[in-house]
Amino acid sequence: MTSIVLITGASGGIGRALARQLHALGWRVAAVGRDAARLADVDAAVRIAADTTTPEGAALAVAACHEALGAAPTQLAHCVGSTLIAPLHRTRVDAYRDVMRVNLDSAVFMLQAWLAGLKGGAGSAVFASSVVSRIGVANHEAIAAAKGGVEALVRSAAATYASQGVRINAVAPGMTETPMTATMLKLPALREGAGRQYPLGGVQTAEQVAGTMAWLLGDAAARLTGQVIAVDGGFTTVRPLVK
Repeated sequence: MTSIVLITGASGGIGRALARQLHALGWRVAAVGRDAARLADVDAAVRIAADTTTPEGAALAVAACHEALGAAPTQLAHCVGSTLIAPLHRTRVDAYRDVMRVNLDSAVFMLQAWLAGLKGGAGSAVFASSVVSRIGVANHEAIAAAKGGVEALVRSAAATYASQGVRINAVAPGMTETPMTATMLKLPALREGAGRQYPLGGVQTAEQVAGTMAWLLGDAAARLTGQVIAVDGGFTTVRPLVK
Protein backbone atom coordinates (compact mmCIF):
# COMPACT_ATOMS: atom_id res chain seq x y z
CA MET A 1 0.00 0.00 0.00
CA THR A 2 1.25 3.47 -0.86
CA SER A 3 2.35 5.45 2.19
CA ILE A 4 0.16 8.30 3.40
CA VAL A 5 2.17 11.23 4.73
CA LEU A 6 0.74 14.21 6.57
CA ILE A 7 2.88 17.33 6.00
CA THR A 8 2.16 20.27 8.27
CA GLY A 9 3.40 23.73 7.37
CA ALA A 10 3.07 22.53 3.77
CA SER A 11 2.73 26.02 2.31
CA GLY A 12 6.18 27.02 3.62
CA GLY A 13 9.44 26.56 1.77
CA ILE A 14 10.59 23.25 3.25
CA GLY A 15 7.10 21.74 3.58
CA ARG A 16 6.27 22.61 -0.02
CA ALA A 17 9.54 21.10 -1.27
CA LEU A 18 8.94 17.92 0.74
CA ALA A 19 5.41 17.59 -0.64
CA ARG A 20 6.77 17.92 -4.16
CA GLN A 21 9.45 15.27 -3.60
CA LEU A 22 7.19 12.71 -1.93
CA HIS A 23 4.35 13.27 -4.41
CA ALA A 24 6.81 12.58 -7.24
CA LEU A 25 7.75 9.30 -5.52
CA GLY A 26 4.12 8.21 -5.52
CA TRP A 27 3.31 8.88 -1.86
CA ARG A 28 -0.20 10.08 -1.01
CA VAL A 29 0.41 13.51 0.47
CA ALA A 30 -1.98 15.31 2.82
CA ALA A 31 -0.85 18.94 2.92
CA VAL A 32 -1.81 20.94 6.01
CA GLY A 33 -1.66 24.69 6.57
CA ARG A 34 -3.63 27.45 8.21
CA ASP A 35 -4.43 29.24 4.94
CA ALA A 36 -6.27 27.13 2.36
CA ALA A 37 -5.44 29.57 -0.43
CA ARG A 38 -1.70 29.13 0.11
CA LEU A 39 -2.07 25.36 -0.17
CA ALA A 40 -3.78 25.52 -3.57
CA ASP A 41 -0.63 24.85 -5.62
CA VAL A 42 1.07 22.41 -3.22
CA ASP A 43 1.60 18.93 -4.72
CA ALA A 44 -0.83 16.83 -2.69
CA ALA A 45 -3.69 14.35 -2.87
CA VAL A 46 -5.62 16.39 -0.31
CA ARG A 47 -5.20 19.86 1.16
CA ILE A 48 -6.37 20.55 4.71
CA ALA A 49 -6.85 23.91 6.40
CA ALA A 50 -6.07 23.49 10.10
CA ASP A 51 -4.22 25.31 12.88
CA THR A 52 -1.96 22.67 14.39
CA THR A 53 -0.87 24.93 17.24
CA THR A 54 -4.02 23.77 19.04
CA PRO A 55 -4.93 20.20 20.00
CA GLU A 56 -8.26 20.58 18.20
CA GLY A 57 -6.56 21.71 14.98
CA ALA A 58 -4.04 18.87 15.12
CA ALA A 59 -6.80 16.29 15.64
CA LEU A 60 -8.77 17.86 12.78
CA ALA A 61 -5.79 17.47 10.42
CA VAL A 62 -5.45 13.74 11.15
CA ALA A 63 -9.20 13.14 10.94
CA ALA A 64 -9.54 15.04 7.65
CA CYS A 65 -6.66 13.04 6.17
CA HIS A 66 -8.29 9.78 7.24
CA GLU A 67 -11.64 10.80 5.78
CA ALA A 68 -10.22 11.96 2.45
CA LEU A 69 -7.70 9.16 1.85
CA GLY A 70 -9.39 6.27 3.63
CA ALA A 71 -6.73 5.74 6.28
CA ALA A 72 -4.78 7.64 8.91
CA PRO A 73 -1.31 8.85 7.91
CA THR A 74 1.48 6.41 8.76
CA GLN A 75 4.07 9.15 8.20
CA LEU A 76 4.23 12.65 9.63
CA ALA A 77 6.45 15.55 8.62
CA HIS A 78 5.97 18.50 10.95
CA CYS A 79 7.32 21.58 9.20
CA VAL A 80 5.41 24.25 11.14
CA GLY A 81 7.69 26.94 12.51
CA SER A 82 8.56 30.57 13.00
CA THR A 83 11.60 32.46 14.17
CA LEU A 84 12.46 35.35 16.47
CA ILE A 85 15.78 37.15 16.33
CA ALA A 86 16.09 39.31 19.43
CA PRO A 87 18.18 39.28 22.63
CA LEU A 88 16.29 38.07 25.66
CA HIS A 89 16.20 41.49 27.33
CA ARG A 90 14.33 42.82 24.28
CA THR A 91 11.98 39.86 23.89
CA ARG A 92 8.40 40.73 24.76
CA VAL A 93 6.33 38.19 26.68
CA ASP A 94 3.76 37.94 23.90
CA ALA A 95 6.48 37.36 21.28
CA TYR A 96 8.06 34.64 23.43
CA ARG A 97 4.74 32.90 23.97
CA ASP A 98 3.96 33.03 20.26
CA VAL A 99 7.31 31.42 19.37
CA MET A 100 6.67 28.62 21.87
CA ARG A 101 3.12 28.16 20.59
CA VAL A 102 4.07 27.93 16.92
CA ASN A 103 7.19 25.81 17.35
CA LEU A 104 6.83 23.67 20.47
CA ASP A 105 3.10 23.52 21.19
CA SER A 106 2.36 22.57 17.60
CA ALA A 107 4.94 19.77 17.71
CA VAL A 108 3.49 18.33 20.92
CA PHE A 109 -0.13 18.50 19.74
CA MET A 110 0.62 17.19 16.26
CA LEU A 111 2.65 14.25 17.52
CA GLN A 112 -0.08 13.42 20.03
CA ALA A 113 -2.81 13.50 17.37
CA TRP A 114 -0.75 11.49 14.87
CA LEU A 115 0.06 8.78 17.42
CA ALA A 116 -3.63 8.51 18.31
CA GLY A 117 -4.42 7.99 14.63
CA LEU A 118 -1.92 5.14 14.37
CA LYS A 119 -3.93 3.16 16.96
CA GLY A 120 -0.89 1.21 18.08
CA GLY A 121 0.51 0.65 14.60
CA ALA A 122 3.94 1.45 13.19
CA GLY A 123 4.96 4.67 11.45
CA SER A 124 7.66 7.30 11.09
CA ALA A 125 7.75 11.00 11.86
CA VAL A 126 10.22 13.80 11.27
CA PHE A 127 10.26 17.25 12.86
CA ALA A 128 11.98 20.50 11.93
CA SER A 129 14.37 21.88 14.53
CA SER A 130 17.17 24.42 13.94
CA VAL A 131 20.93 24.76 14.29
CA VAL A 132 20.33 27.41 16.96
CA SER A 133 19.14 24.65 19.32
CA ARG A 134 22.46 22.82 18.92
CA ILE A 135 25.01 25.63 19.20
CA GLY A 136 24.79 29.02 20.83
CA VAL A 137 23.89 31.77 18.36
CA ALA A 138 23.51 35.31 19.69
CA ASN A 139 20.04 36.86 19.82
CA HIS A 140 18.18 33.57 19.34
CA GLU A 141 17.28 32.70 22.94
CA ALA A 142 13.52 32.24 22.51
CA ILE A 143 13.60 30.24 19.29
CA ALA A 144 16.52 28.16 20.61
CA ALA A 145 14.48 27.28 23.68
CA ALA A 146 11.49 26.31 21.55
CA LYS A 147 13.46 24.16 19.11
CA GLY A 148 15.45 22.64 21.97
CA GLY A 149 12.12 21.53 23.36
CA VAL A 150 11.23 19.95 20.01
CA GLU A 151 14.47 17.94 20.05
CA ALA A 152 13.85 16.76 23.61
CA LEU A 153 10.32 15.77 22.61
CA VAL A 154 11.67 13.75 19.69
CA ARG A 155 14.13 11.81 21.84
CA SER A 156 11.66 11.01 24.61
CA ALA A 157 8.81 10.03 22.28
CA ALA A 158 11.20 7.90 20.23
CA ALA A 159 12.01 5.93 23.37
CA THR A 160 8.36 5.60 24.39
CA TYR A 161 7.05 4.34 21.06
CA ALA A 162 9.98 2.35 19.65
CA SER A 163 8.46 -0.96 20.76
CA GLN A 164 5.38 -0.06 18.69
CA GLY A 165 7.51 0.24 15.56
CA VAL A 166 7.31 4.02 15.50
CA ARG A 167 10.39 6.00 14.49
CA ILE A 168 10.66 9.69 15.41
CA ASN A 169 13.52 11.89 14.21
CA ALA A 170 14.28 15.51 13.40
CA VAL A 171 16.39 17.69 11.16
CA ALA A 172 18.13 20.85 12.33
CA PRO A 173 18.62 23.10 9.29
CA GLY A 174 21.01 25.99 9.04
CA MET A 175 20.20 29.09 6.99
CA THR A 176 17.89 27.91 4.23
CA GLU A 177 16.44 29.71 1.23
CA THR A 178 12.72 29.97 2.08
CA PRO A 179 10.08 32.72 2.18
CA MET A 180 10.76 33.06 5.93
CA THR A 181 14.42 34.01 5.30
CA ALA A 182 13.81 36.13 2.19
CA THR A 183 14.21 39.42 4.06
CA MET A 184 17.48 38.31 5.65
CA LEU A 185 18.91 37.24 2.28
CA LYS A 186 17.55 39.90 -0.06
CA LEU A 187 20.72 42.01 -0.18
CA PRO A 188 23.86 40.51 -1.80
CA ALA A 189 26.02 41.57 1.16
CA LEU A 190 23.70 39.85 3.63
CA ARG A 191 23.61 36.68 1.54
CA GLU A 192 27.39 36.62 1.18
CA GLY A 193 27.88 37.17 4.90
CA ALA A 194 25.43 34.39 5.76
CA GLY A 195 27.13 31.99 3.36
CA ARG A 196 30.57 32.61 4.86
CA GLN A 197 29.41 31.21 8.21
CA TYR A 198 29.11 27.70 6.76
CA PRO A 199 32.15 25.50 6.09
CA LEU A 200 30.61 24.24 2.83
CA GLY A 201 29.77 27.83 1.89
CA GLY A 202 26.63 29.41 0.57
CA VAL A 203 22.99 29.12 1.61
CA GLN A 204 21.24 25.79 1.27
CA THR A 205 17.95 25.20 -0.54
CA ALA A 206 14.65 24.00 0.86
CA GLU A 207 14.95 21.00 -1.46
CA GLN A 208 18.17 19.91 0.26
CA VAL A 209 16.55 19.95 3.70
CA ALA A 210 13.42 18.25 2.36
CA GLY A 211 15.55 15.50 0.84
CA THR A 212 16.93 14.57 4.25
CA MET A 213 13.44 14.62 5.75
CA ALA A 214 12.13 12.37 2.97
CA TRP A 215 14.97 9.92 3.60
CA LEU A 216 14.23 9.82 7.34
CA LEU A 217 10.59 9.01 6.64
CA GLY A 218 11.40 6.13 4.31
CA ASP A 219 12.60 2.57 4.65
CA ALA A 220 16.25 3.49 4.00
CA ALA A 221 16.34 5.02 7.50
CA ALA A 222 14.63 2.03 9.13
CA ARG A 223 17.28 1.80 11.90
CA LEU A 224 17.18 5.47 12.87
CA THR A 225 15.05 6.84 15.67
CA GLY A 226 15.54 9.55 18.28
CA GLN A 227 18.09 11.27 16.03
CA VAL A 228 18.53 14.92 15.11
CA ILE A 229 20.42 15.40 11.86
CA ALA A 230 21.99 18.80 11.32
CA VAL A 231 21.51 19.88 7.70
CA ASP A 232 23.76 22.88 8.02
CA GLY A 233 26.82 22.72 5.79
CA GLY A 234 28.96 21.78 8.80
CA PHE A 235 27.99 24.84 10.86
CA THR A 236 27.53 23.03 14.18
CA THR A 237 30.47 20.60 14.00
CA VAL A 238 33.15 21.94 11.66
CA ARG A 239 35.28 25.05 11.80
CA PRO A 240 36.01 26.39 8.31
CA LEU A 241 39.58 26.75 7.11
CA VAL A 242 40.43 30.45 7.21
CA LYS A 243 42.47 31.56 4.20
